[in-house]
Amino acid sequence: MADNAGMMSDLDFEVPQMPRPALPQGAGGWVRRIAQQEMPAFGITVEGVRCVTDDESASAARLSQVILKDAAMTAKVLKLANSAFYNPTHQPVSTISRAIVVLGFNAVADMALGIALVDALLASGVRRRLVDEMARGFHAAVQARALAVSIGERRAEEIFIAALLSRIGEMAFWCFGEDLAERLDQELDVAGTDSDQAQQRVLGFRLRQLTAGLVREWHLGPLVQSALEASSTGGRAGELVLRSHQLCAAVQGGWHSREARAAVAALAGLVGRPDHELLEDLKNQAEEAARVATSFGAAEAARLIPRGDSATLDEDAQVDMQQSADPQLQLRILRELSAMIASRAPLNDVLHLAMEGLYRSLGLERALFALLASNRSQLVGKAALGRGGEHLAQRFVFTVAAGPATDPIRSAIEHARPVRLAAGESLGGGADRLRRVVGEAALCVVPICAAGRPVGVFYVDSRAESIDEDAYQGLLHFAQQASMAVTQVAAGSGRVR
Repeated sequence: MADNAGMMSDLDFEVPQMPRPALPQGAGGWVRRIAQQEMPAFGITVEGVRCVTDDESASAARLSQVILKDAAMTAKVLKLANSAFYNPTHQPVSTISRAIVVLGFNAVADMALGIALVDALLASGVRRRLVDEMARGFHAAVQARALAVSIGERRAEEIFIAALLSRIGEMAFWCFGEDLAERLDQELDVAGTDSDQAQQRVLGFRLRQLTAGLVREWHLGPLVQSALEASSTGGRAGELVLRSHQLCAAVQGGWHSREARAAVAALAGLVGRPDHELLEDLKNQAEEAARVATSFGAAEAARLIPRGDSATLDEDAQVDMQQSADPQLQLRILRELSAMIASRAPLNDVLHLAMEGLYRSLGLERALFALLASNRSQLVGKAALGRGGEHLAQRFVFTVAAGPATDPIRSAIEHARPVRLAAGESLGGGADRLRRVVGEAALCVVPICAAGRPVGVFYVDSRAESIDEDAYQGLLHFAQQASMAVTQVAAGSGRVR
């Protein structure tokens, strides 16, 4: 026994801990740490979305491409786009392109920002006060948006995201604050402690200063800034954000507490409605806020939103992230395409929807559409989805007449023939220039035609050894729908660009 005890003692040692970097000093140091080290992915998403939304000439396709890079975000956006909160008319939405058409550019952009925020924070672990802040943020955002809609405020979506982001510093600190967060947490647990004074004592600054710094760092917009400063520059929209946050803090003590009644009265005066009538609507919106938070991926926060006694929460926030063939989705998207063509939607929107449809419903690795230049001598990639899509679109430029007669590009454009190749296969050496651009995957090139005359192609590839017959037939069907749209435009204008 003694020998065994000695043997065990040899194994009884502690693994040395890696030294942790010193915590930053001051609000500015925390802003740099959070933006550069803790939440860089969120900053990249913000930059991508804002570059699109700030460009007045930006197309829906550019926003679609930002979102479709992230399969998890795509699934969550589509779940939200089909929710009663965003889509009360229940128009079916199966693609990001369709979501933008049905819900609007800004609504979908703000969904992406909200999803990115939740993912960035929850990926680093959950603290009690982080979840509290997230619950209050979603509650305030839903209340503010609903009130904005009720009074005809045009900036309802901007108000939603401003309310959600107006305590981003608090959320980030509770997520990444380590020892300082624990110390502040203990201080705030002491009854009667003033929150602002405790923050100043422990941190040397107040968390709202951290929020203000992050808002500037990430360019989150003037409405968030005005709400932080309780400034009149935000107008009625800014006041809705501010008052909604005051309501959500007050109802933590119950919907009929003195603080809650005062907050409801302030909102009633702002929107011009009786207190008792507004109170019932606010309770209903609290239930909606819990559902919205769950759809954004914040199910734990959703459970903390104060709701009515009869409230139920759909916690089915799990969505299938796998990119696989889905015949039902294919059918829905083809129906949406038919409706767009019948309504004479812009050709660019139709082609992007068709590309997204074949990419998401046929289980493919990448999808691209390319159009002939005005002189019909060059085929130029316009947009692509999937791994390395942007790079593929930039490199997908071919002179049509070059290459042997068996070249897939010539076959598709000169003879209006689709080409399907297994992995590594060529047509008598005729796929060389295409393979140099796209690699050795299984692929298809299918012409898009106007009145039987090719004007471009859909290109797709797959990690499988070959593209199976079901996927191939689906691709032909999408190309047929796109060709109908191009033919319609050609008949109306006399030309296709």
